[in-house]
Order: sequence, then C-alpha cells, then structure tokens
Amino acid sequence: MTVEHNPADAPVVIVGAGPVGVTAALLLARRGVRSLVLERHHGLYPLPRAVATDDEVRRILQAVGVHEEFAAIARTARGLRLLDARHRVLAEFPRAEQGAHGFPQTSMFDQPELERVLREALARTPECELRGGAEVTGIAPDGAGPVEVSYRDDRGEEHVVRAAAVLGCDGANSLTRDAIGAAWEDLHFEESWTVIDVRTSLPVRSWEGVEQICDPHRPGTFMRVGEDRYRWEFRLPDGAEFDQQRLRHLVAPWVDLAPGTDFEVVRKAPYTFRARIANRWRRGRVFLLGDAAHLTPPFIGQGLCAGLRDAYNLTWKLARVLGRGADERLLDTYQSERKPHARHVIRLAVAMGWAMTGGQDGAAALRRGALNAAVRIPGLTDLAARDISPALTAGPLVRRRFRVGGRDPVGRFCPQPWVSAEGRRARLDELLGDSFAVLTAVPLSPWLRTIADSLGARTVLVTGLGDGGSLAAWLREARADAALLRPDRITMDLVPAGGRDFDGRAEWASLLHTTRIPSSSQRTVESSLLRSNTR
Repeated sequence: MTVEHNPADAPVVIVGAGPVGVTAALLLARRGVRSLVLERHHGLYPLPRAVATDDEVRRILQAVGVHEEFAAIARTARGLRLLDARHRVLAEFPRAEQGAHGFPQTSMFDQPELERVLREALARTPECELRGGAEVTGIAPDGAGPVEVSYRDDRGEEHVVRAAAVLGCDGANSLTRDAIGAAWEDLHFEESWTVIDVRTSLPVRSWEGVEQICDPHRPGTFMRVGEDRYRWEFRLPDGAEFDQQRLRHLVAPWVDLAPGTDFEVVRKAPYTFRARIANRWRRGRVFLLGDAAHLTPPFIGQGLCAGLRDAYNLTWKLARVLGRGADERLLDTYQSERKPHARHVIRLAVAMGWAMTGGQDGAAALRRGALNAAVRIPGLTDLAARDISPALTAGPLVRRRFRVGGRDPVGRFCPQPWVSAEGRRARLDELLGDSFAVLTAVPLSPWLRTIADSLGARTVLVTGLGDGGSLAAWLREARADAALLRPDRITMDLVPAGGRDFDGRAEWASLLHTTRIPSSSQRTVESSLLRSNTR
C-alpha cells in the first residue's frame, strides 16, 4: 500500500471527474488551491445525459474560464412550452437571448462536449491532477484534520491519500455519502421514463425550445439539442416493448419517419426520475456535491445546474479556510445555503412533473385543472420563468433587512451587464475578479474602504461604466449606496442610502477574518483577471 502526501501539503481530493468535480477543481485552482481528482473510469463517458443549462450556470462557467469554449458548443433555446395531449399550447415560458447574468437564459448542449471542454481546461491547469482508473474504496473523516482517502488503481494496487478536504462528486450511488453517514430524504416523486437521443438530417418540427406534453396517459418531453441532435423523453406503460414501429408512432408529431430514412438513435435508455435530497451534506472536511447530495427530476433542466451551483458556493469558502486561515464555521454555510435552494428547485421540478402527468393519486384531476387555470393568469408565466433560482436563505453571509416594496437583492446574484474596462468591453465579472467586490454609487468613506481592503475587495464606482446606468439603477431600487458582493457574486450585504456601514457586518466579519496572507500563487491568479472577452 502506498501512502501519499505530507499532511502539511495535502491537496483537496475530489471524488469523481464529471462536470461538477472538474468545475470544483478548476474553481479551487483559481484561488491557488491544489486538487487531486480521482475517477474510476478512463476517458469521457461518450453518451449524452444533461442537455440544458441556464444563464446563471453559464456565469459559473465564465468564472471557471471556459465560457467562450462553451459558447461554441451551445445552442440558445427560446424557452419552455406546456402542450396538451393534442399538442395545443397551454402555457409558454419565454427565455431571453441575454438575461441578467449576461448570457442566454437557456442553452442546450451535449454533455460529452462540455466534459471535453472542462477536461481540456483541467489538463492545462498545473494546480489540478486527474487520475483515471482510480476507484475510491474508503473515506475516513477526521474532524478538521487531514482526511484519509483509500483507492485502488487499475493494476489492483492500493493507495492512501491524505487530503486537506474531500469533495464527493461521485453521483447518486455515492460512497462519500455513505462515509459521512448521510441518508436520502424522499421528496415523493419517482417515475420510470425512456430517454431517446437522436441524430437526424430530417426536417423536424420544432419551435427551438423545450416542449412538455401534459398528458397523463402519455406525458413526454421534446427538445432540439444541436444542429442535428434531438431528445425525446416518454413515460411508457410498464412492460411496453420499444421497437421501430413504436418509435415511429411516438415521434410522429414532430417528424415523419419513413423506413430507411436518416434517423440514428444515439441512445435509448430507461431512467427512473427521482426527487431526493441528502439529510446532511458535510462531516468535518468531507462534503457532498451534485447528485451525491440531491436528485432532481429533469423537467426544468436543473439537475446539472444544481451541482455546478454547489461547486461555486463551496469552493471560495473552502479556499478561504485552507489558504487564508478563515474560521471553520464558514464551511457550515455551504449546507445552510445550498440545501434549501436545492430543495426549492427540486420541488419546482416535481410540480412540473405533476403538470405533465397529473401525478398518480386521487388529486391528479384537481392539479390538472389548477394548471389550466393558473397559466391563464396575466404575467404568471413571465414570473415563473424569472424565479427558477430563488434567493439564498438568510444567514451570516446573507444579511437581509426589513423592507417595504421592491425586490431585496441580498442573497441573489448581482446583475452582470457589459461594461467598459481598461479600454475595452467586457462582462462585469471580468472586471471584478475572483475575490470580494464592492459596487458603489458614491465614493467610499475611509471606514468603508478599510473594510473593503480587509476583505481584499475590489471597489468599483458604478457611474461611467458604460452599462447604460443599469448597476446604478439596481442600487437605487435596493435603496442602497453600496453593495458587497461575495466571490460567487451573491450580494452579501448593503450600505443603506445615506448609511455609514454595512448592515450585517457584525455577523459576517468574524467568519471571513483571515489569519494568513494569500500565497504568491493566489495573488497571481487574483490579479490577472481581465481575460480577453471583447465585444
């Protein structure tokens, strides 16, 4: 047995090299934290799985540094339509070509292509090491000290790695979840569906968005994924045979499928869609992310999105604890912020599933009737489309205040307009960098500047940015002179209009206080932030 790494120089071990695990490794690297990614397979899984993402998650890919590569493989979708059994439109949830995050609100993609982009970024990042053919066999949490991770390589040799922390990105059958003693909480949705991915040059009738068929007898989903790539999902009766004749019948509303035509079934797979969430996401320095922490039915396209949000929320906190000596209590906010958010999104997905199928209980007819009535309320579909991702729950890093009217920006992403920076056009986050930031409508007082400097925050005056005044209007709507943004671009706190201090500084200051200066590698990463992204 080989024992690796001195505890004083232990990396973060990431179990699983799917999109969530690789994204976490790249985000840690941007903050100077080394990682070792252990993956039991060699190479990429070649078949499609996740196919949709939103503008918030595209912003996370921007933080990773792969947004331009992703744009080259993504296709903008117009939104979501709910159709009845005769394919008449019940409701339409439009999505903009550019949302508040600076990207299309819905994008379609092929997961193997996304994984290729992420793996290529990983290969050129010296802080990250990927080991394929490494099957993790044991994880021993040990409080705040090093965690021992055991794995077996593809030659059958046993290894033990001492890790500064472990991120379990190892999917629904997570060994990491078992290691921390977590259990599933059932959110009461389980249905068997068949997923069909197709490549064809035939003319397919598509409105360039996602269609959900709300038919309790044969619910289904259709979407165009790429130039010649399409996906159908159907709930079929138990024991139903799937042959060419049934396929032709199922896809007939969208495409005329004659024998011998170009219609390649890339994948046909049975899936059980489940709604579950782990009762705990952390034990000591061991964490759950992605499908290891939550399972989401696919009806609103948020499964992979939730996992990437996990990585974005956790990595800056972990880097601050490991690299800067911040309080361990900072890590408690990962579960307290992400678990309620994930639960909310899962419940939205379950509600959409009920809209499609009516459910399978005595209240099914009532739910279908309620849907038909609700989608006719003026403005409701626009509101529902806008609020898929809720604000984070109030806590030490989300300092809400009582307000009458308006929309409280605390706990939500700040908007990301295009701005003028260093003589060129760039999205706001390119200017702000990877650390804290202060957006202010007025010059900061010496006291506020001291606070900003103590956090390593970049201060940006929102006037004269060439953003059409959008950030200044955002602050006015919040009745604030300044906003403090976390490294994950969540609005953490505000200076009220005419105020002298941030509202909740007493709550968050002790968690964020650091005992060490950043390493030279961290300073280099954080100072070379304005990447070439011009318009």
